[in-house]
Amino acid sequence: MTQTIEESRPAASASPQRHGAGATLLVVYLSLGGLAFAVLQSLVAPALSTIGRELGASTADASWVITAYLLSASVLTPILGRLGDMVGKRRVLIAVLAILAGGTLLAALAPNLVVLIVARALQGAAGAILPLSIGIVRDELPHERVGVTVGLLSAIFGVGAGVGIVAAGPIVEHLSWHWLFWLPLVLVVVALLGSIFGIKESPVRTPGRLDVLGAGILAVGLVALLLAVSKGQAWGWGEARTVGLLVLGVVTLIVFVLVELRVREPLIDMRLMKVRGVWATDLVALILGFAMFGTFLLVPTLLQLPAATGYGFGKSVSQAGLFLLPTVAMMVVFGPLAGLLDRRYGPKAPMLIGAVLVVVAFALPALGHGAIWPVLASGVLTGAGIGFAFAAMSNAIIESVPAAQTGEATGVNAIARTIGSSIGTAVVAAVISSHSTPRGLPTDDAFTYGFWVCAAVAVLAVAASLALPSARAAAKSRRR
Repeated sequence: MTQTIEESRPAASASPQRHGAGATLLVVYLSLGGLAFAVLQSLVAPALSTIGRELGASTADASWVITAYLLSASVLTPILGRLGDMVGKRRVLIAVLAILAGGTLLAALAPNLVVLIVARALQGAAGAILPLSIGIVRDELPHERVGVTVGLLSAIFGVGAGVGIVAAGPIVEHLSWHWLFWLPLVLVVVALLGSIFGIKESPVRTPGRLDVLGAGILAVGLVALLLAVSKGQAWGWGEARTVGLLVLGVVTLIVFVLVELRVREPLIDMRLMKVRGVWATDLVALILGFAMFGTFLLVPTLLQLPAATGYGFGKSVSQAGLFLLPTVAMMVVFGPLAGLLDRRYGPKAPMLIGAVLVVVAFALPALGHGAIWPVLASGVLTGAGIGFAFAAMSNAIIESVPAAQTGEATGVNAIARTIGSSIGTAVVAAVISSHSTPRGLPTDDAFTYGFWVCAAVAVLAVAASLALPSARAAAKSRRR
């Protein structure tokens, strides 16, 4: 593995490196595309009941608007990331942004739920933006700028998710749910035009053919698994279709691994998963995806409960969203800081610090959330921790794989984050619903248990971060 990484370094520098205004504009265009995708991922969730009511659909049916997005992103991210490595990252990025623009326009105009679900599936294809963007940054920017830039791009995905939660309430209250798509469409169009006219194609390629068989098997496995996780609470976790889909998903993904180990040109090189820096980072992505969406569900729900309950705060949807602004701000600040730490100490330090901060962020309100300050402090710590860790994850992948495999490796990492988000949403929702009053209001214990569950899961991220090779060990490995 070490030999492969070393051989890839000259290839990464074969592309003329950008400096000055050209490099800045490149980062701006890539950031806008990533921001738009991340905002669209979370923006719909707080408005789901409104969308269902206006389209004459039940909440259960309307939830397919989120499920379709997650399924599409999970299935298409590794495929499009691999295509980017093969035929050119800029070319695939332009195609992905065009699909995202078309899907967002269709969603804004959707006359019924079926059209909206189709539009959301199209939007999900943009999950490949992050791996494609990281690949472009690695190919185009000077080495000393890569860490900080990747930290910024990675943090933006967390920022966008937070912005979506914050902005959904005011948009729906003062405009309509259609504007949940009109406003992000502006960002998508700017990013698309910038990619067409402001980004040059990188010469770093991995020639080969797309593993169609592997793509099909992976699609079946991920769809089955995520469908079971997304719908398990509504269907019942013990129901035959839920259990059947879970079993199908796990078995199919095992088959996928076995097939990929035998294919000459695999969709995902499973041998990369033997690299400590890769599997540990993917595990952190899975766990912190869980934690991030756990806080996006727990905190607004707690804030919106009536004050008469004795533990709620009686905030409106818009007010509750504003309480997440510190979380978003900390992601913006600490993402680039993680890149600076990475440059000096390697990705292990910021990832470990981030994971520890997330543990503390959930333990604090789990110990007591009767006042507003533990909730606010939790948001600040969560934002700082996620900002640190998300940025470090991308840099850890970059340090661990050859330049030609950046797309597929970061694509897998993005999938891990998406699956973690889905599982986190489902588990926390199940905890809340299982501790509710006869009127359907969550009890105080629901939040205590919910915060403790997220804290316990985040402890696993600390353990996975400790498994990463240190900067000194990585340097020794490179010298060999």
